[in-house]
Amino acid sequence: MATRIAKFLSEQGILSRRAAEQAIANGRIKLNGKIITIPATLVIDADKIEIDGKQIKNFAQHSKLYLFHKPIGCLTTARDPLGRKTIYDILPKEYKCLKYIGRLDYNTSGLLLMTSDGELARKMTLPSAGLERTYIAKLGRAMTMDDEMFNRIIKPAKKGIKINGIIYRPMKMERIDGSDAKITITEGKKNEIRIVFEHIGLPVRKLHRISYGPYQISSLKPGQIIPA
Repeated sequence: MATRIAKFLSEQGILSRRAAEQAIANGRIKLNGKIITIPATLVIDADKIEIDGKQIKNFAQHSKLYLFHKPIGCLTTARDPLGRKTIYDILPKEYKCLKYIGRLDYNTSGLLLMTSDGELARKMTLPSAGLERTYIAKLGRAMTMDDEMFNRIIKPAKKGIKINGIIYRPMKMERIDGSDAKITITEGKKNEIRIVFEHIGLPVRKLHRISYGPYQISSLKPGQIIPA
């Protein structure tokens, strides 16, 4: 089945659609040996795609990708020295060999991608991939603020901020209602959202990831895993 090349690269975890479109505009991508200039160019699995002269691996041909709804109260790790529950205590037996892509902390729920391919997992977590992760956050103190005050307080997070020597990239943000906000990041540093919002005075009370790159959690129930 033919797919637009920008969408194909995004689904493979190689580049986000925006980054793919920019790479095409800069003449960095070849299709079957020829530089392409149109993001809407169609490709199929058998096509040879090169970025900066290096042929990419078509993960769809070799890897399996799954969507897992991680519940609160378990760690994204293979084992815990303190004996706490991990995602592998929840996953059915046939999925325990899968690798996780990125992490969600103990008290964060939502979409966690799982794969049979370690190289795919690595590529999809690289900041250079530009894959957006979107969360719904419940923020302390936000309920008492009007929109003007709320927008003033979150401005540093939207612009990018440095905390304890660590630079956190600009976040996309949309207030949903009261204390709830939709937050999108592209880098995924450890506890990034919790650290930034604690710093600006709006501690995160609850955090739930709804998407990773082009993949959505949709109606997936806690503890459920399905093929992507």
